[in-house]
Amino acid sequence: METKNENVATLCNFEVMEKLKKIRAAKTMKKGELATITYETLCYLESTPCKKMSDSSVRNCMRELKPFVLRDLERLMLVNTPPGNAVELQLIISDSEERLTEEEVDKILEIIARNFPHVKEVKKDSEDDDSE
Repeated sequence: METKNENVATLCNFEVMEKLKKIRAAKTMKKGELATITYETLCYLESTPCKKMSDSSVRNCMRELKPFVLRDLERLMLVNTPPGNAVELQLIISDSEERLTEEEVDKILEIIARNFPHVKEVKKDSEDDDSE
């Protein structure tokens, strides 16, 4: 496969998962490596928060994050690995202490929680598993 234009679009994990599901449903892929790659990638993506995301939740989140001074890739990371607290947000946004106020951090976390309410559930479940 040849990439004709690398800068056309950046896809979030949810969008990749949806495209792979369409490929699998079309049953146009041949046996072998493509089928294996599609299967393994879908298995991985379905174990991440993007499994419970929807097209509208991703769009709404990206739209609501527009007013903040964030790079495109930082917005993408916020969708792919939604933070549950300020520390996780700082790991995603470089120099966040200088670029964002505490109110902005709280607002971003509120936007994430509103658009992806399942994220807190997933993190809580994984924390419970770790404590056992």
